[in-house]
Amino acid sequence: MFDVMISKTLRDGRRGLVGFVAGTALVAVMYAAFYPQVADGAMEQTVQGFSPGLREALRMDDLASAAGYLGSSVFGIIVPLIAVGYGITVGTRAVAGDEEAGHLDLLLAHPVSRTRLVLARFAALAAGALLIAGTVWLAMLAIRSGARLEDISVTEFAAQCAALALLTIAFGTIALTVGAVTGNRAVTLGVTAGIAVLSYATRTMAGLVGVDGLRHLSLFQYYDGGEPLRHGFQWGHLAALVGVTALLLAAAVRAFDRRDLTS
Repeated sequence: MFDVMISKTLRDGRRGLVGFVAGTALVAVMYAAFYPQVADGAMEQTVQGFSPGLREALRMDDLASAAGYLGSSVFGIIVPLIAVGYGITVGTRAVAGDEEAGHLDLLLAHPVSRTRLVLARFAALAAGALLIAGTVWLAMLAIRSGARLEDISVTEFAAQCAALALLTIAFGTIALTVGAVTGNRAVTLGVTAGIAVLSYATRTMAGLVGVDGLRHLSLFQYYDGGEPLRHGFQWGHLAALVGVTALLLAAAVRAFDRRDLTS
């Protein structure tokens, strides 16, 4: 029954998942393919007019290297925001969306516990996030030679994509948890999107305001703060993302199990 619930959740959201998978990989490839033009130094000369703090905040201090360029543009802004968008969308729909649509009453009329329902929805979210990250990884490997990205190893690309998957799952679990607590789709979407924006801004602006410690309050810091494209797997950062997700999932299960759905 648990496997059936996961597969049904994935099947119901297959169009959106396919769109996110294809869109994320396509955008990643398009921007990564510009690296040979950027490597000649023209772009780096342009950003020299920025203040050192702004260059550091936007991670534009080393656009000439493949890791610096991809870490600033592709994996620094574009790809994670699209992937996080998927996580928030799926997490919002997982409980709050179905509850407002009246689907949860039908599901829970079957011999399915609330805990198993939440875990199944989480598993489907995680599967989708892994599919997006895995496709981006394969796409990067496909253009690695043509786009002159050989300085980044297969393992380093894998490390960055693993962090991408965990970041997506973490924000999706935030939405799942808020939805389990409130049962309101609009509130869930708004709160989770606000947390994502605040988290990104905190990581970006911490250096500019001179409080570097604030970065550690942002999930994005644990996504790419250790620069996986240069240094490979950052196990401490990945463990932090897993730990936050586990705590959120436990909170979601507890809240949904105790909430009165009849009110």
